[in-house]
Amino acid sequence: MAEPFPALYLSHGAPPLVDDELWVSQLAAWARELPRPAAILVVSAHWESEPLTIGSTSADTPLTYDFWGFPQRYFETTYNAPGAEQLAERVEALVSGDGPVRRHPDRRLDHGAYVPLTVMYPDADIPVLQISMPTLDPAALLRLGERLRPLRDEGVLIMGSGFTTHGLPFLDDWSPNADPPQWSVEFDAWAADTLAAGDVDALIDFRHRAPGMPYAHPTIEHWSPLFVALGASADPGQAPRQVIDGYWMGLAKRSIQLV
Repeated sequence: MAEPFPALYLSHGAPPLVDDELWVSQLAAWARELPRPAAILVVSAHWESEPLTIGSTSADTPLTYDFWGFPQRYFETTYNAPGAEQLAERVEALVSGDGPVRRHPDRRLDHGAYVPLTVMYPDADIPVLQISMPTLDPAALLRLGERLRPLRDEGVLIMGSGFTTHGLPFLDDWSPNADPPQWSVEFDAWAADTLAAGDVDALIDFRHRAPGMPYAHPTIEHWSPLFVALGASADPGQAPRQVIDGYWMGLAKRSIQLV
């Protein structure tokens, strides 16, 4: 490849994302702008496991339907992308210097991985691998991203999948087109400005510096994948391309592309 593949942080939504015409069109257009990856590596907000754990590399392993309360059709979604054993071996080699690495052959893609991928790469013909977040410490996740950075030179799309705001306990209106609460608007505006400024220290210290906290992230796992993407980028202090903005169910769906 002439240039390394970009790294992404995207807001992935819940299973009903696939019914939102605007969001689907935004994600699909984004994928069309990207060169075709040789493989995709996903770090999702929905898998925390220490030590770092590599998911199944078999397309026969069922998806992880890690949600409840939705219609049955969302539990019937399939995404039988090819397994990525070679990528799993590369990840293992790159990160093993920081400690033990585990395999979980019975856990494949959760909805933070497969929901956006069904929109971006609907043919499911690109090998996909998911790994766990071994910690929620931003500095440690930056280092993990740095370890994974060489994969970008090998045509691997590194995708951190979270949600720019995720204050579910504080939502009064759960409809897709709900007006965003003030805490969501304030955090999203701060995120946009801080990303544009390349202020990594502020991003790391979001719990103390960002307006809208702790309502925007009463738990921090949906912001944490950002730091893997930042670490995997050529320069974490760069101003990324902010590809998608706006709100869904009042939550900020801001998503970025890093070179």
